[in-house]
Amino acid sequence: MLRIHFTVEDLARLRMAATLGPVTESVFALDLFGRGGAVPGEWRKGVRERMNGEAAHVERLARERRPVEELLDVVTHTRSDSQAISAVLAFCQAAVLPYWGRVRGYLELERETFGRITITNGVECLLDTLHPKLMWNPPVLEVPHDTDRDVHLDGRGLLLSPSFFLQVKHCLFLDREQETGLPALVVSVPWTPGVLTELVAEPMTADEALGALVGHTRAAAMQALTNSCTTGVLSERLGISLAGASKHAAVLRKAGLITTARNRNTALHTLTSLGVALLRGDWPRLPAQLQNPASFQRS
Repeated sequence: MLRIHFTVEDLARLRMAATLGPVTESVFALDLFGRGGAVPGEWRKGVRERMNGEAAHVERLARERRPVEELLDVVTHTRSDSQAISAVLAFCQAAVLPYWGRVRGYLELERETFGRITITNGVECLLDTLHPKLMWNPPVLEVPHDTDRDVHLDGRGLLLSPSFFLQVKHCLFLDREQETGLPALVVSVPWTPGVLTELVAEPMTADEALGALVGHTRAAAMQALTNSCTTGVLSERLGISLAGASKHAAVLRKAGLITTARNRNTALHTLTSLGVALLRGDWPRLPAQLQNPASFQRS
């Protein structure tokens, strides 16, 4: 059992995210894929078809069923296991991104439910009703875990996030979430046959998947940067402010999708080879160029 100890400051600093991103969801989906069970047959079949030559490697990784926490740590912190990183990213493209727009929308509705409960009845009511597997014994939240452990938040707060594909473990605690640096608790959302069928009915097109991954404005920015341009020209092509164009360029640069060359007060933006591959829907073939997979988290 994992016991998360809250202070008054921790309750006040509780944060909510709709998702920790498609890469994190892909790790959960890989664990689910390897176990079979209630996984929809259409989804499994579609994954195999889209993976082509990568399918055998990914299925082998799924069969190994290394602990979810270990695999997630490898991927989000870009550890030395490049084969595992490559497999998870290829799996992400085949198993999660084709449905990411709908899955993310579903998770956003779940976060809104969290928010309504908190506004109406308070944060302790949210913790008390968060998941059937959790137990709120103020000021401690008890989470099923393989080892007996106490975690003291010590005023740092906690990031809560629902997950669509985390169906085997139900709940997962992370000591430090990659983007915020906060301790995080991921909880599964319940599946119903109708919702599941709807979400995996039809995969999205490559353009829709890219938009769901990086955001529609940033996807448009990548399209605009097929011909390199300055920040000012980019803002004109997108019809947004100079500050907005600069902000989107910074996010894309941090993700390794563009490079920026500066000459005095001018910044020239150019797609990287990874950015070009993503734009073509071809990114699983370039895993070695992916310097930081965690950059795609929660984009």
